[in-house]
Amino acid sequence: MAKKHRIAVIGGDGTGPEVVAEGLKVLKAIAKKHNFEYELKEFDFTGQRYLKTGKLVSDQDVEELKTFEAIYLGAVGDPDVKPGIIEHGVLLKLRFALDQYINLRPVILYPNVWTPVKDKGPDEIDFVVVRENTEGLYVGTGGYLKKGSPDEVATQVSVNTRKGVERCLRYAFDYTRKRNKRKQLTLVGKTNVLTYAWDLWERAFHEIGRKDYPEIKREYSHVDATCMWFVKNPEWFDVIVTDNMFGDIITDLGAMIQGGMGIAAGGNINPQGVSMFEPIGGSAPKYTGQNVINPLAAIGALQMLLENIGEEKAAADVEKGIRYACTQMKSMSAGKMGMSTTEVGDTVAGNI
Repeated sequence: MAKKHRIAVIGGDGTGPEVVAEGLKVLKAIAKKHNFEYELKEFDFTGQRYLKTGKLVSDQDVEELKTFEAIYLGAVGDPDVKPGIIEHGVLLKLRFALDQYINLRPVILYPNVWTPVKDKGPDEIDFVVVRENTEGLYVGTGGYLKKGSPDEVATQVSVNTRKGVERCLRYAFDYTRKRNKRKQLTLVGKTNVLTYAWDLWERAFHEIGRKDYPEIKREYSHVDATCMWFVKNPEWFDVIVTDNMFGDIITDLGAMIQGGMGIAAGGNINPQGVSMFEPIGGSAPKYTGQNVINPLAAIGALQMLLENIGEEKAAADVEKGIRYACTQMKSMSAGKMGMSTTEVGDTVAGNI
């Protein structure tokens, strides 16, 4: 009997529903080929709903989402809503409530995809960033003193627990072992200035590596130098592990060298719970309803979702479909692809 997967779908704002629709088109094709069943439920966590009702993600919604295997997200962000409200009320709420403590970002340059990095191709740009996803500066610890006065003081505290750091590092070591390419894990931080937090990260990194992962080569790079090496020598990296803030920054640079936001997918992972997968490009409201947005990042997010729920052969076939679609497209940029959003989805689905 075929296995049945339960997947929550959050189309979200702007072009999110459009790219998710293409991902679900691919899901239908791949499920038929690999003989598995799935059940979908859509959740309306959007800016327009917030404007009408004042509601985003409730505690009751979180409890219901815990009953699903995975969450497939399109995008959040509505120009009619003040920046930060939806991001905190949906993305950060779900990441923290579902303890999605890993943000996983493959940086893969597919064939026929332009990169601004000169003389580099798919063989040179193929690495993964493992970002701690629930601690650091994003915890929101801090405050004001004498707010609004000339003597105002604002603090934002980076919170790093041994538990949080260690579980992120262990995930990264395990991922490097499973990836089985160069077997090299690079810790990216700022040990020369941020002495307390990064002393913890560095100590734990080497203690865990020496004891439990002796076959994994350990490297270290300052975050500013990493930005330089991403452009100059991206082939130096296999798997990278870093904290919440630095991970947020370097993965956007990673997206650019792999061809842009239209191709970049990511996962918010709870290895023991419910994980959420999304394209990282945002809601792109100016393209809404025009059928011109690139859905490959959303289809890539679906590929990551399938791998996460145990459908690894199906995930591999979806990636083959993405690679084929790239060879048929003129560009990864919205409106310049040489085909419409739906045609890109058809190309992937039809060539699995």
